[in-house]
Amino acid sequence: MSLFHLFIVAVIQGLTEFLPVSSSGHLILLPNLTGLEDQGQVIDVAVHVGTLGAVVLYFWSDVREGLFGIPRMLTGRIDTKGSRLAFLLLIATIPVLALGLILSVTGLSDAMRSITVIGWTMLIFGLVLYWVDQKGAETKTDADWTLRDAIVMGLWQALALIPGTSRSGATISGARALGYKREDGTRLAMLMSIPTIMASGLLLGVEAASEADWAVLRDGAIAAAMAFVAALLALSLMMRLLRSVSFTPYVIYRVILGIVLLVIAYT
Repeated sequence: MSLFHLFIVAVIQGLTEFLPVSSSGHLILLPNLTGLEDQGQVIDVAVHVGTLGAVVLYFWSDVREGLFGIPRMLTGRIDTKGSRLAFLLLIATIPVLALGLILSVTGLSDAMRSITVIGWTMLIFGLVLYWVDQKGAETKTDADWTLRDAIVMGLWQALALIPGTSRSGATISGARALGYKREDGTRLAMLMSIPTIMASGLLLGVEAASEADWAVLRDGAIAAAMAFVAALLALSLMMRLLRSVSFTPYVIYRVILGIVLLVIAYT
């Protein structure tokens, strides 16, 4: 792959993974709208690794606490902040893993990779995000996260397996619907992304292992580094803006893009 192609893929993945605008939807659209060849599984894995590194670094204090809590969680002692965080993240990840397996086995995951589907999900879930963000209460913080809320947000996250929905957009919508403050709900959504990205990256990695060679691995390393930088910048900017700005700018982008895609799909 050319350096320009790698740059485009990495920046799209990095900028859109954590913004509520759907990274998978944009990556599916890239070859459909530009004529560029599909980047392949190895590059997909690489950019996932890059964005994973960015979210782990940005939320390192929470990640470290959760990691230290895993041994206590595994022995059934959910009695510290770290073990509780690890347990709730595990619970919140189960729905997306279960639905992902079903979609993969039935072949529905490939059937949904179309401009029409992405157009509708961009539009509909953008409006859903606007509705819950404007109408939702702001009474809960991340310290109030409960087992019930983790399950509900996990179900919202599972919806993002439909291309164009946006994993972060869906989980943030779920958090706002439950009454979490914007910044706290987004923090939980970002922490939920870590086991989800790890699981999807592992699955893609197993599938991509057979096609890897030194040239592809080199391209993957370059793409991962660029995706890491782009994701860290996007994540830092979004978290800062949430202190004073709502999700409306992202909604406007989703609605415009959704309408454009639907016009393309139906003409």
